[in-house]
Amino acid sequence: MEVGYQVGQVVDRDSVGLQQQWQNQLEQFRASRDAGFDIYCWAHHYLIDPFQHFQPLPVLARLAAEPGNMKLATSVLLLPLMNPVDIAEQVATIDHISEGRFILGLGLGYRPEEFEAFGTSLKHRAARNSEALELMIRLWTEDEVTHHGRFFDVSNARPTARTYQKPHPKIWLAAMSDPAVRRVGREGHTLFIGPAQSYEVTKRHIDIYREELDRNGHPPPEDIVLLREFFCANSRTEALEKASAGFQRKYEVYGAHGFQGSNDELADIVTGDIETQTDSAFVIGSPQDCIEELARYRDLGVTQVAMRLYYPGMSQKETHEHIELVGREVLPELHRW
Repeated sequence: MEVGYQVGQVVDRDSVGLQQQWQNQLEQFRASRDAGFDIYCWAHHYLIDPFQHFQPLPVLARLAAEPGNMKLATSVLLLPLMNPVDIAEQVATIDHISEGRFILGLGLGYRPEEFEAFGTSLKHRAARNSEALELMIRLWTEDEVTHHGRFFDVSNARPTARTYQKPHPKIWLAAMSDPAVRRVGREGHTLFIGPAQSYEVTKRHIDIYREELDRNGHPPPEDIVLLREFFCANSRTEALEKASAGFQRKYEVYGAHGFQGSNDELADIVTGDIETQTDSAFVIGSPQDCIEELARYRDLGVTQVAMRLYYPGMSQKETHEHIELVGREVLPELHRW
């Protein structure tokens, strides 16, 4: 199993200056690389106040210059907000800078204010995503492209940059509902399962995904990718105690932003009852607890897992200790799978 270090929008605006945040995150990249993580995953949002966040494509291009061979992933880029010609050529650029270590994770988004800012709407997000991705793949693989679709038009386009990887980088498509999972299977891409789906929902989504792949003549998946909220400590009690405030703060803000989890699940987290979620969506506990929980997902066919190890309120020292513990006690077992 490959393991990713997930960076998301969870740094409180008033907790640290932006330059110090960048320096901290650069140090976390180096620490996760040295600890043995396989993939560095960077999320994407705009106008995410009260959190502050850097944009993924320039960050990953900068990190590609760091020593080591960690893969670099957008986890996930909100393609419905973007122009596919621009993203196709930026992805090709980063893929060359990283010499083929780039993974393109894509998601639909869920915040109306982001869609308003980019001149579109939530109701068009799935259709825009499918059309944009189809156009991007053509731009990476065809000599000349003419496309006149519902949202995008190009005539006799000859791409400026082709990707390093052939035919293109791996594509992960995030899905958080049954219809979204069916769309991923119908289009034949890699399923990326989000952080707040329970084990039972995840199992159902993987079953739906495999059925849809088969129905549409696509081969069985090489990869299934899972994102988990994750906290490891010497004991389950200690992990719950350390994780509680940060998890609560994150989902309090995400819930206010319209995050798509069930109301009951979000209510449990926001009121501080994260222990309920450790039996469904989150991975929290001792190293052995965490390994055993992730083994359940391995048995469902998950081949790559991205873990969030930093939460609001954590110091840089605490974050480094968390990375080191996971690298020492958890990753060696996962890498044997």
